[in-house]
Amino acid sequence: MKQPSSWSGRLIDYKIFLPSLLIIIGICIPFSLYEAKSLELLNSIFDKIVDVFSWGYIWYALFLTIAGLYLSFSKYGKVVLGNPAEKPKFNMFEYASILIAMGVGSTIMRTGMIQWTQVALDPPFGVSPESQDALLWGNAYSMFLWGFQVFAIFVMAAPAMAYIIHVKKRPLMRISEACRCIFGDKFTDGIGGKVLDILFLVSILSGAAVTLGLGTPIITYNVSALLDMEVTFGLTMIVTIIWVLLFSVSAYLGIEKGIKRLSTFNMYLAAGLGVFILIAGPGIFILDYFTDSVGHLMQNYLQLSFYTDSLNTGSTTHVQSHMVFWFAYSATWAMLHSIFAAKISKGRTVKEMILTYLLAPTMLSWIATGILGGLGVDRYLSGDVKVLDMVQNQESMTVIPEILMTLPWGSIAIIAFVIVSMIFLTTTLDSTTYTIAAYTSKRDMSKMEPSRNLRIIVAAIITTVALILMQIGGLAPLEVVSDLMGLPIIIIQFLTIYAAKKMMDQDKAWIHNVREK
Repeated sequence: MKQPSSWSGRLIDYKIFLPSLLIIIGICIPFSLYEAKSLELLNSIFDKIVDVFSWGYIWYALFLTIAGLYLSFSKYGKVVLGNPAEKPKFNMFEYASILIAMGVGSTIMRTGMIQWTQVALDPPFGVSPESQDALLWGNAYSMFLWGFQVFAIFVMAAPAMAYIIHVKKRPLMRISEACRCIFGDKFTDGIGGKVLDILFLVSILSGAAVTLGLGTPIITYNVSALLDMEVTFGLTMIVTIIWVLLFSVSAYLGIEKGIKRLSTFNMYLAAGLGVFILIAGPGIFILDYFTDSVGHLMQNYLQLSFYTDSLNTGSTTHVQSHMVFWFAYSATWAMLHSIFAAKISKGRTVKEMILTYLLAPTMLSWIATGILGGLGVDRYLSGDVKVLDMVQNQESMTVIPEILMTLPWGSIAIIAFVIVSMIFLTTTLDSTTYTIAAYTSKRDMSKMEPSRNLRIIVAAIITTVALILMQIGGLAPLEVVSDLMGLPIIIIQFLTIYAAKKMMDQDKAWIHNVREK
């Protein structure tokens, strides 16, 4: 008599999950043993890619933005991702909040206050370092990084994924399924489909571990400043464990009870923190500087979008090298964002999904950068905090609590900043956990949610990998490997855009799957 399979075997597809995990372990162990040499090798490879393909990454981001606008405002934009008679599961505020929490998350808290410093020290277009023009370029560039190109990278695989789940009712929520209409059944059900799915999982599992490792210092440095203690691995462990408990509980509860509630709640908290900084801090300067920054960005948006610094025969500026890095880094996360966006977009039109992802996170990011960056620049100009000296000579995260402590009730400001950052980190990683669980699940994702037990398993694996890498020194090499994974992901993105158009053409979805007027 055939024995029933174990409960875990019924939950997860080990044929794609185990190879992905083994690949990450196989990469991390040797690199952590020879961290300095491996980092030198990996960085040289990445620098070479930046040098050779700067133009390619720029055109890639622009092409996805154009493709997003085309799908939104053409006949495909009115196609409903699901039953046209059903209402969307989330109202627009909830929907936008979830996308913001996933798309922006903790990174804006890490970069918003100090990203401008890198440009102020190494400005583009021949501007003098640390000058007024350099400071203006700094915040304008920070806003550019959170602009339409990046969020187009995040969302443009979502139409195909949403279509196969909510319209085609395919049971598996995977890249291979989205490309079935291109490669056929033999490729999709064979080794080719497995390779595509494993490639996705390696990218996302490594990216999730890196996010956990990079996100923790946002909390630890502020907590250490608040309690006047050193940042130790023990403190990092405590913060990480608390954080993991939060995002595990949220992932366990699911989108409706966990991720949605945290995301919408944090929008109010973040707004409260922003208002507090404006009232208690240099509000007039921040609003003036924000206005100048937006105006400067609008005047120079095309110039930044096409900037390769080709006539500079010396070293590249921060803007040129970092912009390519940022697009490559965003490509690494693209499929995760798209799959999560696809899952929560049931009942939305293609146009609503794409434009919400292009506009909502961009607006929130610009406001956050304006307020946090404006506060940092004001403290630098007033001499209250030697911001530029500190970012050059210390860990950049130490600058954030120094700036926050200059506010009235500085300790309260740090506590509020930590809470908002922690929740953003939580919503980012529980969305990641949920997506990985949905991707590897054997359940029918067109009808069901991924198992709660599977979400906890995924959360435990991500945490274990991140903590081990932080302890043995393998996080930095994995970060570079994660960036390199963006190259094959770009090819997959183009395939999914073509697949979305092809499926909608085959079904004449703009006729048969639209809302009645």
